[in-house]
Amino acid sequence: MKVAFYTLGCKVNQYETQVMLEKFEKADFEIVSHNDEADIYIVNSCTVTATSDQKTRQCVRRFKNNHPNSIVVLTGCMPQAYPGNAENLTQADIVLGNRNTELLIDAIDEYLLSGRRIFNVKNVVGKEEFESMVISGFNERTRAFVKIEDGCNRFCSYCIIPTARGRVRSKPLDELRQELENLENSGFFEIVLVGINLSAYGTDIGCSICDAVELACSFDGFKRVRLGSLEPDHITKEVIERLSKCDKLCPQFHISLQSGCDETLKRMNRHYTADEYRQLCKSLRENFTDCAITTDVMVGFAGETEEEFNVSLEFVKEIAFSDAHVFAYSRRIGTRAAEFPDQVLKADKEKRSKNMIEATERSRVEFLQSHINKTMEVLFEVVDNDGYYVGHTSNYVTVKANCDNDLRGHVQNVQITGVIDGCCVGNII
Repeated sequence: MKVAFYTLGCKVNQYETQVMLEKFEKADFEIVSHNDEADIYIVNSCTVTATSDQKTRQCVRRFKNNHPNSIVVLTGCMPQAYPGNAENLTQADIVLGNRNTELLIDAIDEYLLSGRRIFNVKNVVGKEEFESMVISGFNERTRAFVKIEDGCNRFCSYCIIPTARGRVRSKPLDELRQELENLENSGFFEIVLVGINLSAYGTDIGCSICDAVELACSFDGFKRVRLGSLEPDHITKEVIERLSKCDKLCPQFHISLQSGCDETLKRMNRHYTADEYRQLCKSLRENFTDCAITTDVMVGFAGETEEEFNVSLEFVKEIAFSDAHVFAYSRRIGTRAAEFPDQVLKADKEKRSKNMIEATERSRVEFLQSHINKTMEVLFEVVDNDGYYVGHTSNYVTVKANCDNDLRGHVQNVQITGVIDGCCVGNII
């Protein structure tokens, strides 16, 4: 039987799709693109915003409408956080949460025998262990995501993720070592360590994110080790100094900000101030050459005044992020902020989003332009439609270059000559 996967959301979801994909391959299913005709379509959902839920619903309905005789499966964070909404999405023939995907193949067999819809979402319990997951490949040629942490203990007032993911759980280092060996043997050049609250890795098992990074860097086959999205929590000066000694660790850090205004951060239940975030960025830039700091910024949070927004906007300009994901606050039923007074009007959210995006776009272009005339190491990955080889520097700047030889999977020195269409271009040295 042919099975296709469609993944929404974060790098953790992409990793978990890879885990499911390898299980189906071992069970002799044929993996095809979601654009192709398949017997089974599996949607791995995200629920971080209302827009994420909308995309999930649209995707499930599209697969069922376009392929009425195929089995449509819904799994991931949306059914885990909002099981009632998932149960009402009747176009999904099988619904599982993100806690029991190991039942997926059995559920398909059961559905084929009975023809009856299957709904099975396992409740999140208080104290859980990290679900054993090990992959041997990934859908990219050069870079593999490795999930080392799940869950979050922070309970930001706007966030449904603790409901969808549970509490912090970390992959044991011995299991991580086995997985890294698999990926080294498969020929991957770059490893990206990912998690729901990645900086909290190890707090439940007596180690830290530094231990995971040092382990990954110890493998000769990996040219680079990169970190996924981080929260400011647990990233102390001591952690930064220790990480700075890892030569293979890429100087690119995605540190979630959400707001640069202390009053807004308090309502969000974020456990840092704008100045603490400022000092964190300063420390990273002092310890890592060509350091790139990217972020997430929320506008229009409940109770955010025009003055608070302007404070956040000026802070974002000051930090001068290399890139930023700007998004408007979305009320999530089941969070405290959904009941807060003074919800911001949609028109005001849209205006603030526009202003914030303009500011972050200016700093992004300035960051790219700062690389002109520099010579950077680029790990090339793909060829674009115009015949350019495309890859990334260690600080995750996209670089294009021409070459007569196939550069994919190779690291080359490139002299950056300009910036075109949001990426750097250069010549092979």
